[in-house]
Amino acid sequence: MQKKIVVGNLKMNPVSVVEFERYLDALEKELKGKEFEKTEIVVCPPVVFLQKLLNRDIKNIKAGVQDVFWEYQGAFTGQISAGMVKSAGATFAIVGHSERRKYFGENEEIINLKLKAILKNGLNAILCIGESAEERKKGQTSQVLKKQLKGCLAEIAPGKLEYISIAYEPIWAVGTDKIPTSDEILEAKIIIKKALAEMYFVKSAEKMRLLYGGSVKSNCAEQVCLDPAMDGVLVGRESLMPYEFVKIAILIDEN
Repeated sequence: MQKKIVVGNLKMNPVSVVEFERYLDALEKELKGKEFEKTEIVVCPPVVFLQKLLNRDIKNIKAGVQDVFWEYQGAFTGQISAGMVKSAGATFAIVGHSERRKYFGENEEIINLKLKAILKNGLNAILCIGESAEERKKGQTSQVLKKQLKGCLAEIAPGKLEYISIAYEPIWAVGTDKIPTSDEILEAKIIIKKALAEMYFVKSAEKMRLLYGGSVKSNCAEQVCLDPAMDGVLVGRESLMPYEFVKIAILIDEN
């Protein structure tokens, strides 16, 4: 039985090494004496801080990155390859986050290339999908999610699915404090499960963990994760607050 998973996406925070060291101190303090038997906890800092996180080797914490480039190496100024991430010691990579789509124009084709690179280099992927407020208003949620899944998972072999977690993050909820109801998340879960079952064998599709992402807080963890029986959460802002982040992990691990 796969463990649940709590992923912290620190985004472009904090702004200094000193602040990040303080963050790690606080995170280590909050985790002291706590055991997580049913849950993996992943922290994805800005890549410039990745080695600091790895060097600390904090119990119960795995390291990830927020993005990768699809090529292994070469003349691609400013890019970080999945091979570099693997070599550094991280084990997870987020791909297709709504902010990557919005600010950097990433589409399904680009995300698919990145996902293939992540899997080829032996990393675990957190694949983000989700509809906008306008798409939901027009009743296009199912259509959008299916299109994203089909494009992002193109040519991905069934045997690789266990290394992919799908994070449903409705764009209208990311950073807005607009929390979907449990029924809305359950509806999206059913759409995703059905789409995956149509694309792959049911047994293969069932190996993928489904997470919820978008304004996740400890006071809504039950609503967005436990009630709709999701396999974990992708946490944004609250992951910058060690007390809150660990509290979320505890709530999910205990249920």
